[in-house]
Amino acid sequence: MKYFPKDYKAIIDRSQTEGAIRFIKRNFERELSGELKLSYVTAPLYVQSGSGINDDLTGVENAVKFKIKDLDNKNVEIVHSLAKWKRMILCDAKYSQGYGIYTDMNAIRADEVLDNIHSVYVDQWDWERVISKDEYNLDFLKKIVRKIYSAIKRTEFLINDQYPSLKSRLADDITFIHSEDAYEMYPNLSPEEREKKLSEKYGAIFIIGIGYTLKDNKPHGSRAPDYDNWSEATFNGHYGLNGDIILWDDIRKDSLEISSMGIRVNKDALLRQLKITKCEERSSLYWHKRLLNGDFPLTIGGGIGQSRICMYLLHKAHIAEVQSSVWGDDLIKEAAEKNISLL
Repeated sequence: MKYFPKDYKAIIDRSQTEGAIRFIKRNFERELSGELKLSYVTAPLYVQSGSGINDDLTGVENAVKFKIKDLDNKNVEIVHSLAKWKRMILCDAKYSQGYGIYTDMNAIRADEVLDNIHSVYVDQWDWERVISKDEYNLDFLKKIVRKIYSAIKRTEFLINDQYPSLKSRLADDITFIHSEDAYEMYPNLSPEEREKKLSEKYGAIFIIGIGYTLKDNKPHGSRAPDYDNWSEATFNGHYGLNGDIILWDDIRKDSLEISSMGIRVNKDALLRQLKITKCEERSSLYWHKRLLNGDFPLTIGGGIGQSRICMYLLHKAHIAEVQSSVWGDDLIKEAAEKNISLL
């Protein structure tokens, strides 16, 4: 079969799954906000085109766009994520160092290639926190990653207590591995294959430094130049103050990225990364001009996939079991043949 492992059977049924999804989201939000001192805020579904506020992801995805008739046909676009919007809000709302925000981010990524963990509809907790100059370093990034992992661990305990048929799968601790070290370990593998090897070995990993070119002249993964600082020199010739939290999914027998995050660009990093990616023209956009003018505080932030967290904690094999979206006929047919409920 294409989408579901052989002999796969959901541990909890559709009705239980719906309740469990709400339970996970409610409890994880509480754990995350408590760990990182985050306040909930409402967020936009779309932003004005040409403002530089939307997340450009890897820089090649096309945003879904439309015109607002009653605003002189002004062009707006559905968000890809709120990576840059959150930082602007922290500035405008005058958040203090050590505090931040989180929100429900709903997006449409029309260019997404659909599979077990990718959907056109994206739902995640976007979060951002103000940091000091003394916290603008790799050690602080690791500290925040551990806090997030602790929130996931506690949520797993709570959902397992609520549904005893679900068993704990998370590793005791998360392991930090730099993308350059991962390349040295497995130079003949692709980045995705390295993640699979390492997550299976350690259970939970954080790959550091995604976006900067490795020795094979390719990055471990693509990153836009204007939110994460992926070009900062850190230690022993390593670069990057960002990364991904990746879990080993023993149901799919594959890695599962649940969060992309990092310390955000300061003025120097923004100019450097715009030059590296040949995107210097962005410096004239509204958001970028505000950062270069010194308006925005130093921040750390990221996104945590809601459906992927639910998928992992509920032992599901496909994101369609925990998220309502549009799927292909082949997935729907296979699910029906295997008596698997899709939302």
